[in-house]
Amino acid sequence: MKHLIADMQWGGLRLVEFLKKYLYTPFYTLPHMRPYSHQEIAITRNITISMRDGIRLMADLYKPAGEGPYPVVLIRMPYGKQEAYCYMPAHGKYWARHGYACLIQDVRGKWASEGEWQPFINEAHDGYDTLDWIAGQSWCDGNIGMTGESYYGYTQWAVAALGHPNLKCIVPGNTAADIYGSWMYVDHAFCSKTMGTWLIDMESRSYNNPLRLDHHHLPLIDMGKDAELPDRDYRDCLEHPERDAYWEQINIDRKFDQIKIPILHWGGWYDMFLQGTINAWQEMKMRADKQWLLISATDHETTPMFTGQVGKLKVGKQSWSYDRILEFFDHFLKGIENRYADKPSVEIFVMGDNQWRTEQQWPLDRTVYTNYYFHSDGHANGLQGSGRLDIIPQGQETEDHYQYNPNHPVDFAKRIDLWHLAETMEDRSSLEARQDILIYTSDFLSSDLEVTGPVRSNLYAASSAKDTDFTVTLVDVFPDGNAQLVQEGIVRARYRQKENSALIEPGKIYQYDIDLWATSYVFQIGHRIRVEISSSNFNRYDRNLNSGSRFAYEDVVFVAKQAVHHDNLYPSCIILPVIPRHPKSVLTP
Repeated sequence: MKHLIADMQWGGLRLVEFLKKYLYTPFYTLPHMRPYSHQEIAITRNITISMRDGIRLMADLYKPAGEGPYPVVLIRMPYGKQEAYCYMPAHGKYWARHGYACLIQDVRGKWASEGEWQPFINEAHDGYDTLDWIAGQSWCDGNIGMTGESYYGYTQWAVAALGHPNLKCIVPGNTAADIYGSWMYVDHAFCSKTMGTWLIDMESRSYNNPLRLDHHHLPLIDMGKDAELPDRDYRDCLEHPERDAYWEQINIDRKFDQIKIPILHWGGWYDMFLQGTINAWQEMKMRADKQWLLISATDHETTPMFTGQVGKLKVGKQSWSYDRILEFFDHFLKGIENRYADKPSVEIFVMGDNQWRTEQQWPLDRTVYTNYYFHSDGHANGLQGSGRLDIIPQGQETEDHYQYNPNHPVDFAKRIDLWHLAETMEDRSSLEARQDILIYTSDFLSSDLEVTGPVRSNLYAASSAKDTDFTVTLVDVFPDGNAQLVQEGIVRARYRQKENSALIEPGKIYQYDIDLWATSYVFQIGHRIRVEISSSNFNRYDRNLNSGSRFAYEDVVFVAKQAVHHDNLYPSCIILPVIPRHPKSVLTP
């Protein structure tokens, strides 16, 4: 009875998915601009492919009608090759109608495939065996590429490191090769809402009911147990909160030296794995030729492709299209001379300008890194209130204070679907009323200000706790007061030196380098730039309970008194990568 309401809601959602599978998915087509080269296609469902240990994986084949042979696009994914989510039948038809054979496979332990689901563990060898099988088929011309997003972006990374001779290129999207540092933990803060939920949700042949989960439950490691759901993979993740051998068996970023094929790395400015995408491209570019980075105005579910929106900002429906992958495959799988190999290595969608732009490097060499300093003007006696943000360094200023109570964290993220962030983000202006957030806002901009590149904050802060978190959020304030997320970051104080864990001394001022990942965003004339400082971003990340003990097992909460210092000795600021708009570009608000 404890989970009756959640189970009823889940049953309703599954019914909707069931109806979509049979009434909508078979007729859905991917948005495209390129005309089809093949109208007639052939579909073969539930092909059995045996792995080296005898486990049989099931796959669907989509190809042009005719004997072929054809270049092959392989997609290996855990979300159901015929299910409504991910629209795999539409992907299969898209590639077949453009002259490719497309094989879509349920990975081990999921849906129609045999075996036990163990996330990440089997994808390298299972992928290699699948490539072997494809290469021996009469409809394969020997050229195989892989594509897919998220987990089925990882399945590409896993097998690419093994160097199969028929795998000619890959297109991993909205994913990361570093499972520890991009998927599960961000600067050592556990990605509770996304990956915590995902691990429990996925631990069955189809899905478990994530609506049962209570992210407030303490200790955190018992959240799955409290929901009466299987939680082996979730517990394993929380029992390894630092980089160790558990992660090295599945992290591919240590194997980049083994990958020599062309790769189109793509992601979105509002994707949860954005920084992992950028990191992988930067590392691979140092090791192999033919590496491209493409970042669009999308979230994890590519919702702007359908809505044309990023929050309140209109970006248009061409902010992402699978035709961009088609151009890559046409060159490297079909050998079409479309000059793809001559393209600049970086292509980005500039939000606000709403244009695609090619660049030769990342970050851009013309970047003017500009410090925007925090001032306490308007903060009553150094307490929470409306502060000022500008490029003028501080003089003698009093620090700002707030209290962080883990029982009442900043929980704006609870209302938002982080996978559909561009579609579901809300006006953040209501956060101005909270007493546990410091807010610093610029004057109205007198000209457009382009911010393209990595964003960081240099924060000087003290806490009464032995360990705590500090969060920084970059916001665009529209003329009507709507406050829209641009990018955000977090630091766990004990990991201020990255991989070295050391508790902080209560009351001591420390310098924190906080990574807000990256963006390409034009703050338009009449808008204002805002920075929010706090100590929680729940439930995007787990709460720091301020105790200093092992976080997964904590159940005692301590209230922390936080102080953010900003003066000539402690110049707290956010560092924006400003791109000059013209020779006399105005950098100030």
